[in-house]
Amino acid sequence: MRSSPNYSRRRFLHAGTAGIAATVVAATKPVRAATEAGVQAPPPTATAPRILRKPPLPELARIAKSYNLDLSRDDLTSFRNLMDGVLASYRRLDQFAEPTLAVKYQREAGFRPRASDNRLNAWYWRCSIKGATSGPLAGKKIAIKDNVCVAGIPMMNGSNVLEGYVPDVDATIVTRILDAGGEIVGKSVCEHLCFSGGSHTSDTGPVLNPHDPKRSAGGSSSGSAALVVAGECDMAIGGDQGGSIRIPSSFCGAVGHKPTYGLVPYTGVFPIELTLDHTGPIARTARDTAQLLEVLAGADGLDPRQSGGLRTEAYAKQLTGHARGLKIGIVKEGFGWPNSEPDVDAMVRETAQRLTGAGATVSEISIPLHRDGIHIWNAIAVEGATELMVAGNSMGTNWKGHYTTSLLDFYGRSRRVRANDLSDTVKLVILLGQYMQDNYQGRYYAKAQNLARVLRAAYDEALGGVDLLLMPTLPLKATLLPAPDASREDYVARALEMISNTCPFDVTGHPAATVPAGMSAGLPVGMMLIGRHWEDGTVLRAADAFQIVG
Repeated sequence: MRSSPNYSRRRFLHAGTAGIAATVVAATKPVRAATEAGVQAPPPTATAPRILRKPPLPELARIAKSYNLDLSRDDLTSFRNLMDGVLASYRRLDQFAEPTLAVKYQREAGFRPRASDNRLNAWYWRCSIKGATSGPLAGKKIAIKDNVCVAGIPMMNGSNVLEGYVPDVDATIVTRILDAGGEIVGKSVCEHLCFSGGSHTSDTGPVLNPHDPKRSAGGSSSGSAALVVAGECDMAIGGDQGGSIRIPSSFCGAVGHKPTYGLVPYTGVFPIELTLDHTGPIARTARDTAQLLEVLAGADGLDPRQSGGLRTEAYAKQLTGHARGLKIGIVKEGFGWPNSEPDVDAMVRETAQRLTGAGATVSEISIPLHRDGIHIWNAIAVEGATELMVAGNSMGTNWKGHYTTSLLDFYGRSRRVRANDLSDTVKLVILLGQYMQDNYQGRYYAKAQNLARVLRAAYDEALGGVDLLLMPTLPLKATLLPAPDASREDYVARALEMISNTCPFDVTGHPAATVPAGMSAGLPVGMMLIGRHWEDGTVLRAADAFQIVG
């Protein structure tokens, strides 16, 4: 679990040895130059040997059976011979270098921190990667969620299945942070393949809540929120498919912002489901959150989640210190869930009225379909994650953009060999997701995606009368961590019980931020603000005003 002293001091880029970054840049210069000139890139002068074998007949027979094809041995032999031309194309592909993501800044390999230096178990890896000498993030120390590729820094994504993988690229958001003068100080622990709202599923052990180490820090961006609140970094990157930026931020007492879908490029980040994937900032204040979002936002031309209608703003400049002119609707259906804690509901209702002191108008509204958001999310998340995150080896097919081939290659091989090491939350998704696909042909996934448009329209209609929606981020405060010998039922319940208010906005893509509303029984309570698409600045303006008047 601890790095050796020699490994800790070993440099990622050092004299006499070509590091990953130098290799990546050197190997792809011909490809980039050719692409910019509009001509085909030549194959590299030296290509690592690879054996692409022709499929054996028994393997083809197995595939035919899995697709209910009745093919004789002669049929299979005929089809096998017909494959020669296509296989020649595959072999030709092996002779080309791929275009890749930039690795612009030198770095050391870093180290795995000792337990004594990691009191919340929130750091997976420590490092110091310094970017530009000036910029909007100069002097800021930033933790990167460990589902994000940082070249030369090990990436585990909370799972032993991925342990040993070292990315050879920097995700787009990593490069943007470094270009803005930020310093990346480590990788924060995240939950097992990010499929948990609790902080107990990572294979490195539970992340502890900074207010009470017996309680969950929330997930899946567990380490990011805990480290921000503990003051071990200034800002952090989180990811959000069902609430995973907002859940740990609420449990720990940080500001966490899930951007409008597609606002921040997901390129170089381990996905769960293409239509649910979001990545974004966590910080102690709305102002710092806006500052980081400003650096992260914008198209990179490589992420299919990003549309041509993407709009960015100078988010920090939107923070006026007041909320004058804003109409805020308290959504009745966001309260009173079966597992809602009365003190959480009461505190959010009470503190929402404090926004009137910042100049906002606050009233109660009703969006009945909000109560069904979790049902729409469940079908999309379970079947979509099975197809992309598992069967698709984290990348899948049928989209244009950058594929991190080193990641899908490592994970694709490892998940087959180490399938039994997957968490119970992921195993549940695989079993149910594949069953629904096999028996209902994806009908429920498709219907849920169609209903997602209806759900978005319901929120948009409400946002036609108010500027922001407001509700508790979560129905409950940080829960106790499950015991090591907890039942599977308890393990799964602690992972998924809190997402009822957060997950609908991953389906619809509206920007949503959690801001600390106060403390109850020594634990933070989060209040969530939701805005219109691309109006992330308005969401953060209200969050900032609330922090000022509070």
